[in-house]
Amino acid sequence: MQQGFGRRWFEVRTMKVITLLLTCLVCRGSGKPQFPEQEKDPGFWNAWAQRTLRSALTLQEPNRNIAKNLILFLGDGMGVPTVTAARILKGQLSGQYGEEVQLEMDKFPYVSLSKTYNTNAQVPDSAGTATAYLCGVKANEGTVGVSAAAVRGQCNTTRGNEVTSILKWAKESGKSVGIVTTTRVNHATPSAAYAHCVDRDWYSDGEMPPEAVQAGCKDIARQLMENIPDINVIMGGGRKYMLPKNTSDVEYPGEKKHSGTRKDGRNLIQEWTDRMRDKKGYYVWNKKDLLSINPSSADYLLGLFEPGDLQYDLERDSSTDPSLTEMVEVAIKILRKNPEGFYLLVEGGRIDHGHHEGKAKQALHEAVEMDRAIGRAGLLTSVHDTMTVVTADHSHVFNFGGYTLRGNSIFGLAPMVSDVDQKPFTSILYGNGPGFKLINGSRVNVSTEDYQQNDYQAQSAVPLRMETHGGEDVAVFSKGPMAHLLHGVQEQNYIPHAMAYAACIGQNRAHCRTRSSATPLAITTPSLFLLITAAWLLC
Repeated sequence: MQQGFGRRWFEVRTMKVITLLLTCLVCRGSGKPQFPEQEKDPGFWNAWAQRTLRSALTLQEPNRNIAKNLILFLGDGMGVPTVTAARILKGQLSGQYGEEVQLEMDKFPYVSLSKTYNTNAQVPDSAGTATAYLCGVKANEGTVGVSAAAVRGQCNTTRGNEVTSILKWAKESGKSVGIVTTTRVNHATPSAAYAHCVDRDWYSDGEMPPEAVQAGCKDIARQLMENIPDINVIMGGGRKYMLPKNTSDVEYPGEKKHSGTRKDGRNLIQEWTDRMRDKKGYYVWNKKDLLSINPSSADYLLGLFEPGDLQYDLERDSSTDPSLTEMVEVAIKILRKNPEGFYLLVEGGRIDHGHHEGKAKQALHEAVEMDRAIGRAGLLTSVHDTMTVVTADHSHVFNFGGYTLRGNSIFGLAPMVSDVDQKPFTSILYGNGPGFKLINGSRVNVSTEDYQQNDYQAQSAVPLRMETHGGEDVAVFSKGPMAHLLHGVQEQNYIPHAMAYAACIGQNRAHCRTRSSATPLAITTPSLFLLITAAWLLC
């Protein structure tokens, strides 16, 4: 028996060595060293750290300007492991090792943590969390724009429990406002900006129970058009929820699943178009029409590019479907014309969907695309008057490990086999989800599968049709005026309060008179000094 154990141990160790050698051979075969030669020099790391230190020292004086503009980038399901993996992917897409690169959000000077739990859930959903980071109050899972006194699915608990969002606070203060998402525009995240609904799934009246409709509750698509009727920019998917039942979709006329769902017979797209006809309003449903709009002549824009959610970025037809970056650019160019500034909510919503389906490649490419959009927004705005925040609503039970070597493909194998079943495994794994598979009672050998394909479902420990959210804290990246207020470990509902304070909107306005009167003085003092000096010399 001892001899058999020794043989098995030897076989396992041999497999590990062979796997490691093969990995090294692949690295050498690609002509790339295991890591950059310059990293062998301590001076490289010391110089890098000193540059970082000098940059950190400039933060001793926080930016205390009043924020004219506010932008919130929300990566749905973008937990810290997703951020790290997306960083590596971004680098590898440009031919680098990956670990050493920076995401655009990595460049933000302030990072904090947000506690994501819902009032009735340790591990939250996207509706309750959206109510927190948009409306400033924690709420029950499955509800949007209502307090925790409202009960999911119970229409009669809506009235009196409505809470308003930072988007509405901004609009009431005279700013332009916009929503851009890769999901349907009446999905959980965007809907909390304008709706008050006890069930996140009431996309149209076609998804509502008859008793809720009879009791006077409104579906979310209808609320988008009625609650804050002058939202300047709305872009995403969700056409079918705006159209009468069985109305054919403009892009997929022969596919019944994409037809309209509304039972009340209303065509909300036509109603919006009629209302905005004399207000420089434009409705578009494809990339060509979107990019043909001159932002200087548009004050309102409704862009609905799919019947439901937008396509994954990896599957997107770049000739007909706009990217998140393209939508964000058009949105900012329209919104920034307002001298009072703007508030813009941007959601990378399909990061979440990729993870739920166990498709890490789809999820991570969505995260990289959102990071591109963050970079584009940075080029179109100024850190002096624009507060930008990047965060997530929750995490997922996604991770990567296995002692992978530097530069290993983020979608690749770990450099070892399991010492239990002697089979290889991918670095990326899920705690639960659809990737759980057994063949003859044993784990699938991933080396027999194409684990690099777009829709590959990474292995999971527990079988579920859909992978679940994770409950750990998520990161909050911030830059611009008063960005230092987002510090430490905070409740998620603190985020809109800090942003509103920075912009002097909502309930935080008392401090604004002091700041607005002090700012011109700070700006003009050097000029005043020069004038006095010149006068003295001339005299």
